[in-house]
Amino acid sequence: MLSVKLQPCWILVIMSFLAFSMPSPSYATTASFANSSTLQSIEANALLKWKSTLNNQTLLSSWIGDSACNNWLGISCDKAKSVSAINLTNVGLRGTLQSLNFSLLPNIATLNLSLNFFNGSIPPQIGVLSKLSLLDLSHNYLFGNIPSEITQLTNLRFLYLANNFLNGSIPHEIGSLRDLRELNVGTNEFFGNIPHEIGKLGKINYLSVGGNHFNGSIPHEVWNLRTLDTLYFQDCYFTGYIPKEIGNLVNLELLILSNNSLSGSIPQEIGKLSNLRYLLLELNNFTGSIPTSIGNLSNLIEIALLSNKFNGNLPTEMNRFTNLEFLSLDFNHFTGNLPHNVCFSGVLVNFTATDNYFTGPIPKSLKNCTSLRRLRLDNNQLTGNITNDFGILPNLYYVGLSENNLYGHLSPNWGKCKKLQTLRIFNNKLSGGIPLELGEATNLHVLDLSSNHLTGKIPEELGNLILMNGLLISNNHLLGNVPGQIASLHELETLELAANNLIGFIIKQLATLPKLLHLNLSRNKFKGNIPLEFGQFKVLESLDLGGNFLDGTIPSGFGQLKYLEMLNLSHNNLSGDLSSLDDMLSLSTVDISYNKLEGPLPDIHVFHNISIEYLRNNKDLCGKVSGLEPCPTSNDKSQNHKKNNVILVVLPLTCGILLVALIVFLVSYHFCQTSDRKQNPIASVQTQDLFAIWSFDGKIVYENIIEATEEFDDKYLIGVGGQGCVYKAELPSGQIVAVKKLHSVPSREASNLKAFTSEVKALTEIRHRNIVKLCGFCLHSRFSFLVYEFLEKGSLKKILEDDEEAIEFNWNTRVNVITGVANALCYMHHNCSPPIVHRDISSKNILLDLEYVAHVSDFGTAKLLNPDSTNWTSFVGTFGYAAPELAYTMEVNEKCDVYSFGILVLEILFGKHPRDFVISSTALTSCEVMASTIDDKLDQRLPLPIKPLIQKVESIVKITSTCLIERACFRPTMEQVAKELTMLD
Repeated sequence: MLSVKLQPCWILVIMSFLAFSMPSPSYATTASFANSSTLQSIEANALLKWKSTLNNQTLLSSWIGDSACNNWLGISCDKAKSVSAINLTNVGLRGTLQSLNFSLLPNIATLNLSLNFFNGSIPPQIGVLSKLSLLDLSHNYLFGNIPSEITQLTNLRFLYLANNFLNGSIPHEIGSLRDLRELNVGTNEFFGNIPHEIGKLGKINYLSVGGNHFNGSIPHEVWNLRTLDTLYFQDCYFTGYIPKEIGNLVNLELLILSNNSLSGSIPQEIGKLSNLRYLLLELNNFTGSIPTSIGNLSNLIEIALLSNKFNGNLPTEMNRFTNLEFLSLDFNHFTGNLPHNVCFSGVLVNFTATDNYFTGPIPKSLKNCTSLRRLRLDNNQLTGNITNDFGILPNLYYVGLSENNLYGHLSPNWGKCKKLQTLRIFNNKLSGGIPLELGEATNLHVLDLSSNHLTGKIPEELGNLILMNGLLISNNHLLGNVPGQIASLHELETLELAANNLIGFIIKQLATLPKLLHLNLSRNKFKGNIPLEFGQFKVLESLDLGGNFLDGTIPSGFGQLKYLEMLNLSHNNLSGDLSSLDDMLSLSTVDISYNKLEGPLPDIHVFHNISIEYLRNNKDLCGKVSGLEPCPTSNDKSQNHKKNNVILVVLPLTCGILLVALIVFLVSYHFCQTSDRKQNPIASVQTQDLFAIWSFDGKIVYENIIEATEEFDDKYLIGVGGQGCVYKAELPSGQIVAVKKLHSVPSREASNLKAFTSEVKALTEIRHRNIVKLCGFCLHSRFSFLVYEFLEKGSLKKILEDDEEAIEFNWNTRVNVITGVANALCYMHHNCSPPIVHRDISSKNILLDLEYVAHVSDFGTAKLLNPDSTNWTSFVGTFGYAAPELAYTMEVNEKCDVYSFGILVLEILFGKHPRDFVISSTALTSCEVMASTIDDKLDQRLPLPIKPLIQKVESIVKITSTCLIERACFRPTMEQVAKELTMLD
């Protein structure tokens, strides 16, 4: 009886041994299993073996027993109780596919492992799944080539490999998958040409290869795939042109060729695509005029032609569209009139035609288009009187009519557009006054009427616009005083009133504006002193008071403006010295010319290489600047007397310091030697100077940096921060590095020094694509600094502040930067032991390389979390990014970085700091509404992102809203955030 009971077990053991020992079992072998009563056990064992290799097996806790058909998570079986489908999408699995023995799962028709964290390559053995109909491995971390064996899956209908790190070329054998209906290999690292054999996929409906590094032209055979309804070839490097054979794609509904290098004109044959709903050709090099046949595409919902080289007049046939919602014509060379009936359908939502050569008036259909939400016609040659042209448009939230030749008065109707948030009509020929009714547009965030011929006073009613963050009315003919009601605009970030005829005293109440970043009152007729209260600005970055009649001295409180970067006080009657500027380390531009100032220049970097043009015509300034007299010195006798006194005092102190220094050296030298031996056994560190303690792959020493920067001369300065100044240095090897000279260093006590060096040591071992490499550090009595790899594009903050660079920084790139920063923080929080909290995530600390790949930088404030103790510290970080709990507790944890990341994401999307959009936990429930109205907040220097990118941006805002929850415990982890971002198409 015993032998009878054991017999099935022995059969199972023997068959399992044969199955696992054979390197590549044939289908004939697996077919024999199907006829065996042990197939369920074999399949279960194969899956359990794979489960045992995964990093988080608890997610598959239901996988127990000897049959996978017993309610195992993600497992479905056919009538014969054999596994027919594995669907484990978005369950958080980590591991590889290498240990999954596909040959023991012969009846699988569906394999869906998308939205997980699988890495490694796709095993060639997957080719044995002869019944497979759907294979979805998208949104993971797979790398390597697509194995050619995948083309043996002749029953495959759906193949999704998007959003991984796969590389190489697409196999030429892809054409053998004759039943394939959908193929998506987008957002990987494929290169080379698209194989011509793709034309053999005669049944395919959906084809997406976007977001890769292909070169050459789109294969001609693609234009013969008559069954296609979606062709998604965005963000590749395709060249060539669209042939007339495009007319063959009669079923096509979505054609996306955006962001390539395609050229030539659009063929007339495009008019044959009667089912086309989305035509997205932006960001290419297309030329010529728009074919008249485009009028046949009556189903079009969206046309995106922006950022090409199209020219000529728009065909009148474009007035036929009855379903058109989005039309983007920006950044081309179009001429003639705008389509006169563009809103004929009554459903037009977005019409942008910025930076063209359009002439004539704004069409009446646009002026009365009640469905319109966004209108941008900036930088054309439009004419006409707009006094009473525009009706009341209830859905309008953005208007850009700047840099045209429009004239007339501003209509009171603008104040009745209750959803209006941005009104930009600068650099036209408008006259008359600012209508009082604008004060009724209570959702207005930006009002820019600069460079017109406006007259009259600034209306007090503008003080009702409590959401206003930008008021720009410079370069007009406005009169009178600045109304005190302006000081009630507590969301104001930019106030520009320059080049008018404003008079009186500068109102001190402006200093109460808590979010003001830029204040420009220059070239008016203001008199009196600079208000003492101006030293109380919280975050002011630029202040321009030049060209007025101001007198008195520079307020002593100016030294508290720690974020001020630009200061212009020129062409006034200011007197006194410059001692108020001594502590303004953040200043990068200053102009104090044409005043009555005197005394020595402050010893801060902005004055070290300043031109005399910014100092001339003052009373008696002195300093080391060409064109100025050097400052007077004491006589030699007095100097010698002082020197003797100093020696008597300093000599005993020096001896004590040297003794302490020797102790510090022993501690630091031991650390550096240990670090160097670990990295390079034969490395030698120069130690002639007791303070020259250095760790940089054991071969670069203190003297190299000092020589490369000429002792940190300002001509090598590339940035200034709260922790130190950053210099660009080219080392003798030719390598370029960024050197951050610290303002202060850790206490020389051994315990503090040990903590500092321990954290630096951990940071030097970080290796991540999105984290800047910390090459080394130096603690020295004279100079202490950190050395990083040099990244060419510089800081994200610099790019966002420069209009030209910000326009180059397109939406796809911005989304990639967001994802990169999330991945970096996820790595620091969840893959480093102990975890590392950055503590100063901000736009100034995100650096970009030439390919716009994001790198988190500046670990001078980073903190290693000790799991066995509390982690309390003094406050560090950047105002406006720090988590709210740091106002009342100094405990550091990963959620502080999560909050800062949320602020950073909105800054990237908005093009500026989101001071008016920080979401508290009470607003979380309305994130759907918030995301649906995000368009008006997005960086207005770029065209509005188009589908499907706009949906991705909206999803990012929803994810970001959870990062900004006030209570830290309710914020997600960076691992959760990174995972959510990878799930976005």
